[in-house]
Amino acid sequence: MFKILIVEDDPKITQLLQTHLEKYGYQAFITTDFSAILAQFESIRPDLVLLDVNLPMFDGYYWCRQIRTRSSCPILFLSAREGKMDQVLALENGADDYITKPFHYEVVLAKIASQLRRAYGSYAAPAQERTVSATGLTLHPERLKLSYGDRTVELGAKESILLQALMERPDRVVSREKLLGDLWDDQVYVDDNTLNVYVTRVRKKLRDLGIDTAIETVRGTGYLLRVTWDEPS
Repeated sequence: MFKILIVEDDPKITQLLQTHLEKYGYQAFITTDFSAILAQFESIRPDLVLLDVNLPMFDGYYWCRQIRTRSSCPILFLSAREGKMDQVLALENGADDYITKPFHYEVVLAKIASQLRRAYGSYAAPAQERTVSATGLTLHPERLKLSYGDRTVELGAKESILLQALMERPDRVVSREKLLGDLWDDQVYVDDNTLNVYVTRVRKKLRDLGIDTAIETVRGTGYLLRVTWDEPS
């Protein structure tokens, strides 16, 4: 049973979310102390977080950053803010999706199920871990980790999906349309800048492994992963 942490200060929305989640077999936990969200997160270790932007004391962006220092679990923002910059900020601070209020609970549930599938694979544990490798760079999609030599970095769910698409076709262009389709399978409109945000984040993760200038932008087409590194010794 997946555990979901609800970080929302509107009691009506919180109660309705909890009711719908439990109806569909999830364990739903509600935050009551908005000064200790990270402590509650570490105590519960949820599989997914629903996070409001406007919260007492610190906003959702702050708490998203804090959670990202501990976990790569999916984080979905719920917010009445509809501006593009709010959505970009959410993604830049580590979110996996952004849902504007008012929303249909069925849509929220569908997005939760989609994120859980992407983050944890099928509901049964795989018999053998799946990996994707390119010249010593190894992606572990089920564990959301990327390793090179003796270095390892954690990934967000969408960062892992983006890297997998590029690593499966090294030195070949992957179109923006394919990447958008892999990242968002619910056919909603996604601003072009959203994909750019994730590419920037993946580039940083590669730099953390000592791999620089590997992802190239092919203007008007897409991106490619250029093998600029050697097999680790």
